[in-house]
Amino acid sequence: MAFKSDIEIAREARKKPIQEIGAGLGVPAEALLPFGHDKAKLTAEFIATLQDRPNGKLILVTAVNPTPAGEGKTTTTVGLGDGLNRIGKKAAICLREPSLGPCFGMKGGAAGGGYAQVVPMEDINLHFTGDFHAITSAHNLLSAMIDNHVYWGNEQEIDVRRITWRRVMDMNDRALREIVSSLGGVANGFPREAGFDITVASEIMAILCLSDDLKDLQRRLGDIIVAYRRDRSPVYARDVKADGAMTVLLQQAMQPNLVQTLENNPAFIHGGPFANIAHGCNSVIATKTALKLADYVVTEAGFGADLGAEKFFDIKCRKAGLKPAAAVIVATVRALKSNGGVGKDALDQENVAALKKGCVNLRRHIANVKQFGVPVVVAINHFASDTEAEIDAVRVYAESQGVDAILCRHWAEGSAGTEDLARRVVEIAESGAAQFAPLYTDDIPLFEKMETIAKRIYGANEVLADTKIRKQLHEWEEQGFGNLPVCMAKTQYSFSTDPNLKGAPIDHGVPVREVRLAAGAGFVVAICGQIMTMPGLPRIPSAEAIGLSQSGLIEGLF
Repeated sequence: MAFKSDIEIAREARKKPIQEIGAGLGVPAEALLPFGHDKAKLTAEFIATLQDRPNGKLILVTAVNPTPAGEGKTTTTVGLGDGLNRIGKKAAICLREPSLGPCFGMKGGAAGGGYAQVVPMEDINLHFTGDFHAITSAHNLLSAMIDNHVYWGNEQEIDVRRITWRRVMDMNDRALREIVSSLGGVANGFPREAGFDITVASEIMAILCLSDDLKDLQRRLGDIIVAYRRDRSPVYARDVKADGAMTVLLQQAMQPNLVQTLENNPAFIHGGPFANIAHGCNSVIATKTALKLADYVVTEAGFGADLGAEKFFDIKCRKAGLKPAAAVIVATVRALKSNGGVGKDALDQENVAALKKGCVNLRRHIANVKQFGVPVVVAINHFASDTEAEIDAVRVYAESQGVDAILCRHWAEGSAGTEDLARRVVEIAESGAAQFAPLYTDDIPLFEKMETIAKRIYGANEVLADTKIRKQLHEWEEQGFGNLPVCMAKTQYSFSTDPNLKGAPIDHGVPVREVRLAAGAGFVVAICGQIMTMPGLPRIPSAEAIGLSQSGLIEGLF
């Protein structure tokens, strides 16, 4: 039997008008700002009316360390949301918006897969409702206003050597990582070193995803540190009078987007920071809104639990006061064999010995999530090449760690393939077993926070940072930023900073190459190893296979 592609399945979807999806959550049509027939934003006025309602149960979907192809975490999130609705629960899902970078780079689309997708798939993976464009524009407006301020007299006495605010674009482009700007003479300003990050690494992306409302958004935008003066005092975005115009550009982007799954269940897709270089979670406003409207909310955090889940717990939940009721760790036979030393070309071949060896990766993720006081269930995301012996080996190993491992066939069967997982998640959530607490307290030093994550989550024995970095952290503490959480930017492919070091390595060092203060977002970023905040395209980017058919339909976008 020939398998249909994700995009073929998505095109066959029988979508309902978005007003019907909203009505299922109790959202009146006038509270929706439609983008066509199948997408809409929820108005800020309606969201404000929900504040006194009780919250539903929050379920996190995370994963083991992935292979470069991804292991279906978004697909599982969609499948679990559909499964909960199938067993009679009022459930919604909360996802991040895909970035154009991986869509045209290595991963391709990010709207789920098979019969566990959100639709309209093409729109979601491309321009959607314009949120990323608004974030990019607001970020680069601030960049332009900084250079313009310097050009017209520099009233704030900005030291052009200490401008820390970079530019962004939502595309992988390694040529823009480090640039020299303002060349061409006096009329073009003062030449200086600069650079670009990808939009998903922008502090404005993080701010939008952590803000409660427009007032909070503008306050945070004003708190962005863009440069320093010669006396090392900080210059804020509000000092160059950029916060108001940036808020205007982001006004509509702040409103959560509502779409639907293939099974016509509600999905909020809003915000999109990467978890390997940013905090990896969808927006607080979307999650909080969903919790007021549904009894169960299933959300994901990017990449493996060492990145996305840790940041979900230590940054998003800490800042937003969220208390997750359960966590699902997605594991695949392929990923575990990869962590057991199997090469990419042999992942489809049965190898129980390598799988058992790679299960140490799953073990550490289970233990890590439990450290936060959140009960765990493992979802085995089924692939056609999986054998019964391999699946049984994962089940047995999970049981040895005190958790259930449930086979899920949502890619091929939709919600029918996640009923068992949905029922187990309900049991865990309703048991009240969760006793959530962040990994560290606010009051310990910044470097100690990095060490806590490195040692307790990554299995490292030390964090390696030179005197310059340690001095910078100390200066930020003296300026009042010592109570902020830290956001570790590192490779997603390993617990270490070496993407080739598989399994569950211990006693390794975590080198911190650079630290950045995201004062508006409210965290400190530690850039570890060789991770880049502006990715490059692979040798054969996905863009080469994307185009329009003779009938005008998009091809190659999954």
